[in-house]
Amino acid sequence: MALIDTMNKENWSGRVDGDGPEHLRWHQAVRPFSATAESGTALLGFRSDEGVKRNMGRPGAVEGPQSLRQALGGFALPEPISIYDAGDIDTGAELEEGQKEFGDNLSTLLDQGHFTVGLGGGHEITWASFLGVSHFLRAGDASDRSLSGSAKLGIVNLDAHFDNRDAGFATSGTGFFQIAEHEHLAGRDLHYAALGIAEQANTKILFDRAKSENVAVLLDREATIDHKSAVTEFVESFLADLDAVYLTLDLDVLSADVAPGVSAPAAVGVSPHVIEYVIGLVARSGKLLHFDVAELSPKHDIGGRTARTAARMIHRAVIEKQ
Repeated sequence: MALIDTMNKENWSGRVDGDGPEHLRWHQAVRPFSATAESGTALLGFRSDEGVKRNMGRPGAVEGPQSLRQALGGFALPEPISIYDAGDIDTGAELEEGQKEFGDNLSTLLDQGHFTVGLGGGHEITWASFLGVSHFLRAGDASDRSLSGSAKLGIVNLDAHFDNRDAGFATSGTGFFQIAEHEHLAGRDLHYAALGIAEQANTKILFDRAKSENVAVLLDREATIDHKSAVTEFVESFLADLDAVYLTLDLDVLSADVAPGVSAPAAVGVSPHVIEYVIGLVARSGKLLHFDVAELSPKHDIGGRTARTAARMIHRAVIEKQ
């Protein structure tokens, strides 16, 4: 699968108030990716909702990457930063092949020193992102890396669902089951924190599986502004003994009034202020390697509100990572 070039005015456009740095917006800052580019933020799209279809969800996330770029374009930047668009992987029905291709490209971007942002796509992007992050950490000459092959990797999932189903094949709901199997085969423990879990959206077997894997869990009803200190403690205690972090945001963790354009809208969900706060905590930790956003389904969105909320979360991660 070849990378699809996404550097065009359909994806990147917006208001222009001037050419100086004080007028800078995303669409003015973003550049086509080049292998010789200085380190910065690299965006990599994952055009897929095949995993959503296999998981019996509402398809539409295949158009998510374009919608995310369009929503990001007009966002103002506080200072000039290096942002690159590395294009999209379009999986079609060949999900497993597309996940591997995305992972290979992601690993290359990480190797070149970039902070990477995955633009989904269904939450089947989780396995694709993990392949890339894991390969970056485990393969090659560790002496050339700031992180060695023995680095402890943790994953923070902002999601209403554990996504730890054992379906026998890859879907948008199997990513963490696949990751757990991968880590156990390699003789490593799974380091996984799930924030925003909805009790009614996960069956007992999924809770039992999470417990058996020692998953750190904060329920949606516990992840509130009123419990900000508990949210902070949950995140910081999980991050404390990790060397590297992969952060993934499934937009269905947000309530349906904020994020209607997803595969499985949430009845209650977590406040976007809490989610943005957590993203800031992780980004400022100095351990964040990769962030992705999943499940944006533009055809189910209302007035672009899901896309704009998702873009704000990406913007926060990129700015706080600087």
